[in-house]
Amino acid sequence: MTTIDAASADDLNRALGLVRRVEMDPAGRAVLEYEAGLHMCHSGGVVQGGFISGWLDSAMAHAAIARTGFETTPMSLELKVSFFAPARPGRVIAEGWVETVGRSTCFTEGRLLDSRGTVLAKASSTIRLIPRAKVEADARAAT
Repeated sequence: MTTIDAASADDLNRALGLVRRVEMDPAGRAVLEYEAGLHMCHSGGVVQGGFISGWLDSAMAHAAIARTGFETTPMSLELKVSFFAPARPGRVIAEGWVETVGRSTCFTEGRLLDSRGTVLAKASSTIRLIPRAKVEADARAAT
């Protein structure tokens, strides 16, 4: 039997290299700091795109949570990422913000910056907002 709890989120954050949550603004903005490691890279020391997508997805989800409160769980319906420059090992900053929010849908955007402020990637996402209690109950029922 699988247990769904805060430890799972901690494991995910550790796997993604989360260093800290810099900002969670109730206006709908989040800034997260990650450490890109060599174990995240493919040929030439370039971070694999899945990590970049994960960092941006997380920043946009955090922005939705900051805007709508911690009683909702953001579930990505669509995620689009455009890559502009290679991410290399070291510190990166993922920023996410809410463009518009309705009762059950949220539209977000984000960008990934290196330590010098160079934009490495941009993203947009359509998010469905589901009551957290329902998501947690469904997870318990599935295990």
